[in-house]
Amino acid sequence: MKIRAGIFHLLIGIYSVFYVIPLFWMFFSSFKGNGAIFDNPFGMPESWDFGVFLEAWNRGGLAKYVFNSALVTALATSLVLLTASLAAFAFSRYEFKFKKQLLLLFVLGLLLPIQAYFIAQNELFEFFQLKDQRFTLVLPYAGLGIPLATWLLKAYLDSLPKELFEAARVDGTSDFGMYRLIAAPLLKPGLATVAIFTALGSWNEFLLANIYVQDDDLKTIPAGLLAFSTKYVTDYQLLFAALTVVTVPMIVIYIVFNRQVVAGLTEGSLK
Repeated sequence: MKIRAGIFHLLIGIYSVFYVIPLFWMFFSSFKGNGAIFDNPFGMPESWDFGVFLEAWNRGGLAKYVFNSALVTALATSLVLLTASLAAFAFSRYEFKFKKQLLLLFVLGLLLPIQAYFIAQNELFEFFQLKDQRFTLVLPYAGLGIPLATWLLKAYLDSLPKELFEAARVDGTSDFGMYRLIAAPLLKPGLATVAIFTALGSWNEFLLANIYVQDDDLKTIPAGLLAFSTKYVTDYQLLFAALTVVTVPMIVIYIVFNRQVVAGLTEGSLK
């Protein structure tokens, strides 16, 4: 068993290296000029001038992109947490007509790629004139996150003892009261997991951000970096510095909340 566990951890370590190396390469390349990046791409930088990050921030106008991404991510994540937790509570604790059929709609949301319904969604955005608005990306990002969030939270609620809710019902607690006083506090690990997944997806999403928002003042980071790389196409050092600046916050957030993410994924699967 020890040998098998050792092999497993070795394979996981090797697998992780393939994800870590590009991040370190991006960081080290921020301190190297264009010539050094092409002549010795995997070599260590000769100097460590951290002022390059401030220069990339100022020249690329990253402040507005970061603000837009933070605002859209926060609103989309909040909307997903509220709607998915309410939907999960209803699906887990109540029996009603067409329950299975409605759950299948959430399954479709998990299975269908965005390209499958992008044309129809784009037509709706055109009809309702939702493009190039401050909150244009909030609804589609929330829509992308709700199916997975609902299933994760439903699985977590299914693992809770029914006696908790039955006792609350006997005491005269309303439906919303059971959600607010019992379900929501116990859902904290699952909500943390959903929040991290939704935030990461919203922060990094590129396709919708690039198509639905053309106003440079409203662009999020992925679309903003595209314009940055076009404007400074020969200055890869600044591009790597900008990528490092906008990547590090999400990595830090995931590391800080890693335990909550793991707890949310595992506790809901145990009965």
